[in-house]
Amino acid sequence: MELLPAIEMDSPNGAAVNASIIWLHGLGADGSDFAPLVPQLSLPDIFGVRFIFPHAPSIPVSINNGFVMPAWYDIKEMDIDRHVDEEQLQQSAAAVHALIDREIERGVDSSRIIVAGFSQGGAVSFEAGLTYPKPLAGIMALSTYFATADSIKINPIQSGMPILVCHGSMDPVVAEALGKKSLATLKNLGFEPEYNSYPMEHSLCPQQIVDIADWIGRTLS
Repeated sequence: MELLPAIEMDSPNGAAVNASIIWLHGLGADGSDFAPLVPQLSLPDIFGVRFIFPHAPSIPVSINNGFVMPAWYDIKEMDIDRHVDEEQLQQSAAAVHALIDREIERGVDSSRIIVAGFSQGGAVSFEAGLTYPKPLAGIMALSTYFATADSIKINPIQSGMPILVCHGSMDPVVAEALGKKSLATLKNLGFEPEYNSYPMEHSLCPQQIVDIADWIGRTLS
């Protein structure tokens, strides 16, 4: 499989890379969307994190009148259950698997690889992280929903995986009810995710960045 194009940012000060975070953007954005957050996280050099921000392919999106834009999958309806193209979502998850494989080939142990995603990217991060055949460090799901909850085939090797779910209480794009539904689904599946809610819309806020850095630090320690 041809690898997705991506922005890469290695740990500053020449620290040896020993962990990777693959971070997926949301609908209509690209890999540059979250790259500016890396310095704000202020992660210690000892973690040696390589950040990878892939770009989604451009495809027609039904909810936007078929307009072609960067998207991990098509969204057919914007109702509470989000009718999505699961085959396209699974293809995007397979593309993330290929990026994970490449990180392992570059010397990063799978148990030190985090899959993160915002909105659409978060839905792909659930599918990609929970189905990967080697143990991963964790999943970070931001302002998102568990689109494949009813069809996913979770790999038992991911049992006990750390998962961080964050959502805005005033999100007009992906209602917080969907974040809480993801939380409940994960608990029913035997996971113990952390959940943080913030007084914000469909975005990130300063306290969330602090909490993300704390979770990454605990997860990679």
